[in-house]
Amino acid sequence: MAISFCTSLHTKGSTPLPGPGPRQCKYTGQSVRALPIRILTVGKKRSRGAQLVVDEYIGKLKNYCSVDDVRIRSNPRNAHDLRAQVDDEDAAIMNLIRPDDWVVMLDENGQDIGSEHMAELVGDAGNTGASRLLFCIGGPYGHGQQLRERANLSIRLSTLVLNHQIALLVLMEQLYRVSNVVWCLSRGWLWILDAFSCP
Repeated sequence: MAISFCTSLHTKGSTPLPGPGPRQCKYTGQSVRALPIRILTVGKKRSRGAQLVVDEYIGKLKNYCSVDDVRIRSNPRNAHDLRAQVDDEDAAIMNLIRPDDWVVMLDENGQDIGSEHMAELVGDAGNTGASRLLFCIGGPYGHGQQLRERANLSIRLSTLVLNHQIALLVLMEQLYRVSNVVWCLSRGWLWILDAFSCP
């Protein structure tokens, strides 16, 4: 089933494109600035299979933007207290975030987001004044307070609680899918809308 991406795609504070009429897109004719992407993941060493898939998607995404995949070891100081563990992971994440990063925190209590909204997020990120789009996937006990206060946006990829490796794979696939769509739409190739929901 194809989705009506362009007529429903609008950011907070903007107005949707009028309809009916020929299909239009807010990115048509625009020079969409693809920000470099950095993905921070807290967790243990990834399985070989998961890493192979991550590497494959990084290779595909590099056709659209640079991608940096950073893994932060879970419980970096071997704390025995769960609160201390989360605080240590939080500090490690904050050390890797620049002031001009647009930070998206993946969290089970975040805003529900579908592929259309993810495409909007990626397409609009270049207009925020940020120099990089940064996604944070937390460890087994979630995110710390510093990141929660710093994040520009909190999203969830599913109503299910996902293992950090699965969350990373879903995120990588969606980033590849929407980067391809936004790039095509910026060139006026509206036929891509009919294939947007296809694998």
